[in-house]
Amino acid sequence: MRTERLKGIFDRLLASAGITINGNNPWDIQVHNDKFYSAVLESGSLGMGEAYMQQWWDCDELDEFFTRVLREKLDARITLTPKFKLEILLSRLFNYQRPAAAWRNGQKHYDIGNDLFEEMLDKHMTYTCAFWDDALTLDAAQENKLDLTCRKLNLKPGMHVLDIGCGWGSFARFAAERYGVKVTGITISPEQAELARKRCKGLPVDIQLMDYRTLHEKYDAIVSIGMFEHVGYKNYRTYMKVVHACLKDDGIFLLHTIGSNNSSTFTDQWMNKYIFPGSMLPSIRQIGQAVEGLFVMEHWENFSVHYDKTLLAWYDNFSHNWDKLSAKYDETFFRMWKYYLLSCAATFRARSSQLWQMVLSRNGIAGGYAFTRRPAAIQLH
Repeated sequence: MRTERLKGIFDRLLASAGITINGNNPWDIQVHNDKFYSAVLESGSLGMGEAYMQQWWDCDELDEFFTRVLREKLDARITLTPKFKLEILLSRLFNYQRPAAAWRNGQKHYDIGNDLFEEMLDKHMTYTCAFWDDALTLDAAQENKLDLTCRKLNLKPGMHVLDIGCGWGSFARFAAERYGVKVTGITISPEQAELARKRCKGLPVDIQLMDYRTLHEKYDAIVSIGMFEHVGYKNYRTYMKVVHACLKDDGIFLLHTIGSNNSSTFTDQWMNKYIFPGSMLPSIRQIGQAVEGLFVMEHWENFSVHYDKTLLAWYDNFSHNWDKLSAKYDETFFRMWKYYLLSCAATFRARSSQLWQMVLSRNGIAGGYAFTRRPAAIQLH
């Protein structure tokens, strides 16, 4: 009787998004275990994700299912559990991205194994949104992003650039090879640092294992691509103060980050537990408060629709290369990673998540900021 009552609640909830339980459309969910209903109603997004990992439900087009759920804002209709309310309270009391925690959080995701990321990403190993204008492949789309980023920074040969959250060195290597700059990249992932050093060998690139809060040198330009999501709202102002202190007076700072439409002090429960512990998406207001009095906002663009396509490309690579990874990662991991990539694609398709690139200066650029969108003439090799 209870199961039928819970199923009835889900039937009515999902029907408003055009989703039918055990229906025939590719975005309809197929429920294999009735425990699914109570798991979601009692634990929200955490229960939903864990139920998928345990094979209690499936969906042919997981990304389209979540797109429909998010467009109808069905997630907001599920009452917050007491446990989740407690987590929200604790996130306001404690700094989950303090230095010691930041190291643990970052390594839980980025130290999973370089083999996984090598099979999933492009040839540059760029783990951030690609720009697909005039690009037919992931490699080309990521080169678009890297080159546009360099041009927005107005890079010139001989400049010293800081890359906060350098990953596997994709930007550092590209900027050094194509624009003749020296790059210092920092990461808190030993696995990333080791491979980044190998990939940048022979170039004027220095990869350091360090937290951004220990930076103190001055740089001609600073870039941060896909790292600000791990800073946490309690540290946004500290982060911006560090960047301000490290940027030369006439320098440019480019921030590339996923953003949220709403200010928040917590993150999705499932994502926090299984994918990005301690992560948090900043809002426009939170970024504005963090940069106020420190920087002049010169330029701001939204590339969110490009992230949907990027995540689908990553999923295609991941699934097509699964036979190379399956000896190390089990089926539960496959379902977890699939759920992560496709549900995230849906957040961008539904426009509930954004991807921003913003350019900031310390004192305002005399005469105004300008950059060229055409490929640069400088091609150093």
